[in-house]
Amino acid sequence: LARNPKSPQYSRFFAVLVSILSISTMAAATEHTVLQFVAPSSSSAATTAVLTARIHPLVIFNVCDCFVRRPDSAERVIGTLLGSILPDGTVDIRNSYAVPHNESSDQVAVDIDYHHNMLASHLKVNPKEIIVGWYSTGAGVTGGSALIHDFYAREVTNPIHLTVDTGFTNGEGTIKAFVSSNLSLGDRQLAAQFQEIPVDLRMVDAERVGFDVLKATSVDKLPSDLEGMELTMERLLTLINDVHKYVDSVVEGQTAPDNNIGRFIADAVASLPKLPPQVFDNLVNDSLQDQLLLLYLSSITRTQLSLAEKLNTAAQML
Repeated sequence: LARNPKSPQYSRFFAVLVSILSISTMAAATEHTVLQFVAPSSSSAATTAVLTARIHPLVIFNVCDCFVRRPDSAERVIGTLLGSILPDGTVDIRNSYAVPHNESSDQVAVDIDYHHNMLASHLKVNPKEIIVGWYSTGAGVTGGSALIHDFYAREVTNPIHLTVDTGFTNGEGTIKAFVSSNLSLGDRQLAAQFQEIPVDLRMVDAERVGFDVLKATSVDKLPSDLEGMELTMERLLTLINDVHKYVDSVVEGQTAPDNNIGRFIADAVASLPKLPPQVFDNLVNDSLQDQLLLLYLSSITRTQLSLAEKLNTAAQML
């Protein structure tokens, strides 16, 4: 994959990535189990089982961005996953950051100081997010994964290992999540068992805005405020027409009524302000005039600052 973000390979990579994220479905865990023989570790302990991993699109885009910017000598990139653990055992992965590392056939070196500094900086902004695991690029679990997983097991109990296939081994960017458990014989630990768990890719409304811009893979320019409002109004009219057709279909007996949908429609209608059209138009116009006044005042302020800067420069020259 080319390192240049403007290259065709880069565009193809993100096009396939976006197609993965657009299918927000629950993937069932497969029966593949990978065994990695590692040295014994006293920090690994049995904890509450993780049921599923819920991943937000920001994490996947962070992983891909780190991969295309990796050093030429690096075959893969790794990083820390941040999020929270829900009461039902679901791990909600909301953010991530890359961690420099060096890897060979028999050893792995992770920049621990960089990891801790990045974590401390992130906690200042998002104190509620904790370490929930780590990620790596590649088709799956490799020989050094057990060593890295053992390091993160000392940071948090029962960490998640997320893999993103940036090489499109099977023609698609596969995303998988694993948890590890120890295989022991008596008091002796023999291996670390990586078991795949279900992955749930989903996005909130705020993330969908960026997703709609990125899914085209090539955008000439971002829409202006007026263009964005026009597109939003067109989507709103389309939704209103769909709701209108559904209600007519239910009233005419062509479609079976759904109480949940009816409740959602009733809540949406109840949220509208109950004002006469003329009063509502006056409120909108007043708000628009206030915004135009703010724009005018900000323009005057910039002009005054620019003039003051030029006068100050001229005074210093004299």
